[in-house]
Amino acid sequence: MLRAVMRPPWAVRVQDEAPLALVAVVRGDAWVLRDGSRPVRLSAGDVVITRGPEPYTFADDPATEPQVVVNPGNRCETPDGADLSQAMGLGVRSWGNAVDGPFMMLIGSYEPRSEVSGRLLRALPPMLVASDGDAALVRLLEREIVKDGPGQEAVLDRLLDLLLITTLRGWFARSDAPLWFQAMSDPVVGRALRLLHAEPARPWTVASLAAAVGVSRAALARSFTPLVGQSPMAYLAEWRLTLAADLLREGEATVGAVAAKVGYGSAFALSTAFKRVRGVSPQEHRVLAR
Repeated sequence: MLRAVMRPPWAVRVQDEAPLALVAVVRGDAWVLRDGSRPVRLSAGDVVITRGPEPYTFADDPATEPQVVVNPGNRCETPDGADLSQAMGLGVRSWGNAVDGPFMMLIGSYEPRSEVSGRLLRALPPMLVASDGDAALVRLLEREIVKDGPGQEAVLDRLLDLLLITTLRGWFARSDAPLWFQAMSDPVVGRALRLLHAEPARPWTVASLAAAVGVSRAALARSFTPLVGQSPMAYLAEWRLTLAADLLREGEATVGAVAAKVGYGSAFALSTAFKRVRGVSPQEHRVLAR
């Protein structure tokens, strides 16, 4: 995470290719621009969530040309490639062109792209602006971002996650939320989904899932499919492969170990299902994902 403090004229082009980024405006006014879209005016209290990898620009005015380019790895350069990491450093996790600039924003990005998060990313527009963000949480994040004590990165990660979740929850409540988001709030289907997410390796059947939720098989099927868009067992099969894809990407566990974690009886069973659905074997997926 970074804290940016700016004095006009200024413009920062972000092309770090992060799949998801969050920007909270602490003070001042600015504009955010995505290529091919109309500029959007921002004020203190606004939270911007933008979906990558396409670039975007923050500026004091839409006409201001970028003086700073943020590249992958948070490398800050001029448009012609000169390094700005020293020139714009303002202390712990802080940078900008003026210590006391009238504009301040907090910037956080999510670098790793997982199969699980892909479901969320596909539901989001390229950019959303929330004008009713959690002001108290933003103030706490502002105070914590300049601290440099033990475990501070973990504290900031959790605060960023919380701000992202609260912002998205509010946005989904005002928008056409995807089916899976609506389903999570249903008393029957939401509980069934949480059970499947918590215990994917359990040998679930529609009957056992319905019993765990406390309804009949017919009642579960009648509620689940319209809200989720799939039957319970079809959803579970997709969820298991999604988890397997992330486990294969993230670690060195054998295909057999991954199969056991997600509910397949053997490496062969997982490999067969994985290749049928995704078109590559688990090992091929692991190589391609790195």
